[in-house]
Amino acid sequence: MATQAKRSRPGVVLLVFLLILAGLFTIMAATRTWSPKLGLDLQGGQTITLTATNKTVTLEQLEMARDIIRQRVDGLGVGEANVAVQGERHIVVSAPNVSRDDLVDLVGATAQLAFRRILSIDVGTAGTPASGEPGLPGLPKPPAEEMQGDPQKLPTADAIAYQPTQEDVQYFQEFQCGDETHEDPTRALAACDEQGLQKYLLGPTVIRGQELSTASFGIPQGDLQYVVTLSFNSTGTAEMAELTGALVGQPEPSNMFAIVLDGVVESAASARDRIMNGEAVISGGFNAETSAALANVLKFGALPLSFEPSQVETVSATLGGEQLRVGIIAGIIGLAIVALYSFLYYRAMGIVVVLSLIVAALATYAMVVLLGSTMGVALNLPGIAGAIVGIAMTADSFVIYFERIRDEIREGKSLKSALQAGWAKARGTIVISDMVQLLSALVLFVLAVGSVKGFAFMLGLTTLLDLAVVFFFTKPLVELLGRTKFFGQGHKWSGMDAAHMGVSRDSLLGRRLRRPTSTTPQEA
Repeated sequence: MATQAKRSRPGVVLLVFLLILAGLFTIMAATRTWSPKLGLDLQGGQTITLTATNKTVTLEQLEMARDIIRQRVDGLGVGEANVAVQGERHIVVSAPNVSRDDLVDLVGATAQLAFRRILSIDVGTAGTPASGEPGLPGLPKPPAEEMQGDPQKLPTADAIAYQPTQEDVQYFQEFQCGDETHEDPTRALAACDEQGLQKYLLGPTVIRGQELSTASFGIPQGDLQYVVTLSFNSTGTAEMAELTGALVGQPEPSNMFAIVLDGVVESAASARDRIMNGEAVISGGFNAETSAALANVLKFGALPLSFEPSQVETVSATLGGEQLRVGIIAGIIGLAIVALYSFLYYRAMGIVVVLSLIVAALATYAMVVLLGSTMGVALNLPGIAGAIVGIAMTADSFVIYFERIRDEIREGKSLKSALQAGWAKARGTIVISDMVQLLSALVLFVLAVGSVKGFAFMLGLTTLLDLAVVFFFTKPLVELLGRTKFFGQGHKWSGMDAAHMGVSRDSLLGRRLRRPTSTTPQEA
């Protein structure tokens, strides 16, 4: 009884599916996102060629740099970025949906992170330090030779206790924001904030970027500004505890430390308590994009080589736009031919094919738009080809279902019974066919590179949507049409008439001819 009740409600299934589809477009309207994110060949973008400046460059270093740069670009969600090694010294990066300056800054950042004690603060021009003569009263000055040696083995206590020399003071007074900086982790450093409003005299490096475990960004609870949160390994955690423990209780700026990235002071913080959990926060003027960019650069590490951009080009979308126009026209012509054939062969039932194709196309478009805005999925020309191939599978699924219905009617079942029995036999074939195509798309996506991944992704997405459309739209729609007088009683233009099915009208309607029986007079 439960099965019969379930089969008698195709309208409910159809309504729920259409409501879900409408919900996707409602989300698009609420977010005001109506267009998909386009790939490099459709929208245009930037291509930058990086050249390694090191004397010795190995293929292993180039491949490591390529992987780090790809992670950085992908972390921004720009979609369809392509990063490739070219020759013996070059890496070529192509990315849509990103400006020239942003791409240059992102892929060229060396991500050299350091935590240094602040010795003095001044405005961002040359002059006498606003905080007075640099110095850290109460802390012994270590001998200069103790600060020399291997920079990978920094004595934390000596770095914290460092006092500037007269040379450091003169260097700081002459330094102006915008001057080139030369970082040495064992020596004092003059550096400015990103805006050039303040300059700092900083002590030697206390905590190095190598001690960083991960970096994330977001808005802390109860705050309104984006920050970048850093988490350190066990060594970095111990060094952070030692640094903040020494700074607590000191007068400003002696109680402050700076977070320095590539010679720029990203954040200056006061140590009010000893930090024991190995976490630090970079704050100040971040938005969602800039905080994400900084977190990604820090999280994915420093480049093993030094690069300079030898060539930066803006890629035009003119050629891709023309190909897109031609591709869309070809797709429309192909789908129109499919629709015409469906009406010629299946007559009025061809409307099921057309409506299924329309619904599949709408669902695909909505998913591409939403995935582009949430996950950075970009639509390229190969992706459009994959979508057309996948959407066309919807018509193929209908053909399988209809032919199974015809087989059941020829075996003597009525139209009403054939609709159920035909679906029971067709759905296995449909699922297997789609699973084979989905597996092919998955293998291609894993093994392919570049824009071919777009084809594989869209083919897989539309294959999954085909299953949803066939199960929750095509099948219930056929059932509903089978209950109408026009289709259910086999009108000659319905596509379900007896002649088209190859049976008699009585057989189609489930009628059976009975032989007359003789009766005796007594029975009469």
